[in-house]
Amino acid sequence: MKRRTLLKLLGVGGVGVATGAAFWPDEGIFNPCYTEATPAHLLNHELVSAAWRGVQPAQMWDCHCHLIGNGDSDSGIWLHESMQDMLSPLQSIRYQFYLNASCAKHQDSVDRGYIQTMLRLLGDFPVGVKCMLLAFDFHHDEQGRRDLLHSPFSVPDNYAARIAKQYPDRFEWIASIHPYREDCVEALQWAVAHGARAIKWLPPVMGMDPASPLCDRFYAALLKYNIPILTHAGDEHAVHGVDTQAMGNPLLLRRPLEQGVRVIVAHCASQGFNIDIDQGPRAEKVSNFHLFTRLMNEPRYAKNLFGDISAMTQLNRIGEPIEQALLRSDWQPRLLNGSDYPLPGVMPLFSSKELFRRDYITRAEAVVLAELRRHNPLLYDFVAKRTMRIQGKTLSATVFETRRVFDPQAASTTLTTTGERNS
Repeated sequence: MKRRTLLKLLGVGGVGVATGAAFWPDEGIFNPCYTEATPAHLLNHELVSAAWRGVQPAQMWDCHCHLIGNGDSDSGIWLHESMQDMLSPLQSIRYQFYLNASCAKHQDSVDRGYIQTMLRLLGDFPVGVKCMLLAFDFHHDEQGRRDLLHSPFSVPDNYAARIAKQYPDRFEWIASIHPYREDCVEALQWAVAHGARAIKWLPPVMGMDPASPLCDRFYAALLKYNIPILTHAGDEHAVHGVDTQAMGNPLLLRRPLEQGVRVIVAHCASQGFNIDIDQGPRAEKVSNFHLFTRLMNEPRYAKNLFGDISAMTQLNRIGEPIEQALLRSDWQPRLLNGSDYPLPGVMPLFSSKELFRRDYITRAEAVVLAELRRHNPLLYDFVAKRTMRIQGKTLSATVFETRRVFDPQAASTTLTTTGERNS
């Protein structure tokens, strides 16, 4: 199977990679799911040690960690039948890759195995480092009714809250509440009372328009409780149920931004094209990343617009967006690291060799990173991002110290004065 064909199966078609890399994934197809501890020679390697220099572990909250499973426990996780039906090969194959990436099927329960694998991987990180677990709401129509047909899966808020409470040293959680729901404000109140740090949206899949007046009462509640939105922007291909890619237009986020809501744009809208609605409904399509860049460059959003850099080193996103993240030192206090776990464990999606081909890292660094990824994809994601450089510029420690945006006490201060450390 050619790499391009495999990537299309995973929902990341249209990938441009170097000649020779198009025929087979550089790091294999499946996560080997080693059960032994990560070798000491990797954990103590200078590349890993250098990645930690200047980073305060207690401030490092990975803001984009999916919470998946199959509902084989009391989690309440719900899956659309296509996720496990080989008659729906595109979605079922993707789901099997996600399970392999997390090594969850090697346990007696997929739900419990997923959490245990995350805890094992986090054991290679210093005390204080946490993953923020993402709940995921159902698709809803404009009347606020749940639509199972267009919902790929659901991860209940109460499950994410329970796991974070059970393992408070390693997890925080992010709720997911559809703003069209009749009870959306009450659901937000519950989430805040139970420790939610943000709200997760995926508009093209959940069936919501962030610019709709239907969202306004929810935006008012977010302001009241000082809770940010972590929302996908740009194209979405990883799951079925996409209503319209137009709902991923970054410019739709002007509505919550204008109302003062803190908005974190997942992946910095680094994929696809959308109509430049600033110029009218019939304007030409523009790169979603360029639309995101426009918003980031507007001074009025300097205090409440952020970008999440998760997945930006994937083969389908790599290029200008991550390069701008490295080069734009003025952006870095507003960039937040997320791993998009378990995607770093989906072996065909990333390539250390491609990072080398693009001159982001050296050949020797690529070898170490590839070996590290087979043992700990979560640590790989962090070290790779800290190692990358363009024109001598790297991602500062500030990008990885994301707690300041999600901790209520820290968020009450002026976030853009955090300052950038060059370590």
